Amino acid sequence: MRIERIEAEALSIPLTRDFGGSTYHVTRRCTVITRVYGETGLVAEVYNGDNRDHAPRIARMITTELAPLVVGEDAFAVERLWGKLFAQTIAAGDRKLLMEAIACIDCALWDLMGKSLGKPVRDLLGGFCDALPIISIGGYYVEGKTYADIGREMEAYREAGMAGCKFKVGGLAPAEDAKRVEAARQAAGEDFILAVDANRGWDVEHAIRFARLVEPLDIRWFEEPCHWYDDAAMMARVRAAISIPVTAGQSEITSHGVRRLIDAGAVDLVNYDVSEGGGVTDWRRAAAICGAAGVKIAHHEESQIAIQLLTAIPHGTYVECFADPERDPVWQRVWVNRPRVKNGLFALPQGNGFGIELDRELVRKYRVA
Repeated sequence: MRIERIEAEALSIPLTRDFGGSTYHVTRRCTVITRVYGETGLVAEVYNGDNRDHAPRIARMITTELAPLVVGEDAFAVERLWGKLFAQTIAAGDRKLLMEAIACIDCALWDLMGKSLGKPVRDLLGGFCDALPIISIGGYYVEGKTYADIGREMEAYREAGMAGCKFKVGGLAPAEDAKRVEAARQAAGEDFILAVDANRGWDVEHAIRFARLVEPLDIRWFEEPCHWYDDAAMMARVRAAISIPVTAGQSEITSHGVRRLIDAGAVDLVNYDVSEGGGVTDWRRAAAICGAAGVKIAHHEESQIAIQLLTAIPHGTYVECFADPERDPVWQRVWVNRPRVKNGLFALPQGNGFGIELDRELVRKYRVA
């Protein structure tokens, strides 16, 4: 099946408040919708990324720079097409944005293949299981937020059916953040998955100090504990000094970066993001590297994509979302056929490819490119 044309548009939805982590602020929910038209009349449609202000630029890169390279080609030749697109990164100035644009096209190609074959992407990649536990990203820094507020937040996630929460840390002194995590654990209960995410907010010494304070709280993993500039070496030092499993990978943009983390002895789990790392074609390479190394895989956000990938392999762990309606209106309202969370589990969507259906009216309302 030949590729007839490719379209891309950016959405930008203003949020009601600032959702702050240790190293960033989020005031808008942005994403990129990509459509690939096959010559048989089939149309792929996916959305990728929790991009901030650069979503319109990614959409333009897709339509003006990348689409001409693959239109007219065989949509099933994903490895060859991916290599053709990836070759553009050699001389590129902003490789991260280019990899995000490549991811949009690549995911749409996998959607098109699934629709053509009458199969979900999960089946194309291995077909291991039908559902996985789902956890909400939360614990954001909000001015005036109290321990009682943290407790109510955890209770809200339980009421929404979440199996757990990935809680933001790294923005305060270790002792202060440990008290926030303790409040979350007390409110959530012992049977609630609780992970912590520093978003590269600490140096080695502060990361170790924090980890030792929260080790009694049954923390599932400590994500991106150390600053970006030498994170693999620093995380290896942290990992050797604590009992909590260390997770990273969302900031990598290729499977080569995942291999670097594993070779450094830096991680117990990897959460490589398909929308940051060039799409499904490279994600499956990263998954194979992790499988061979005995490293489990989670996924950074992107539940509409991640559920298909993680249920395809035996070492998949948790799907992530933003259960707070104010943090992710795309999850809550734009993705109209999203499976309901039930008893902490998120099931594979019905339908072929990625099986994503979007609210056309809301897409038109929030379209910015």
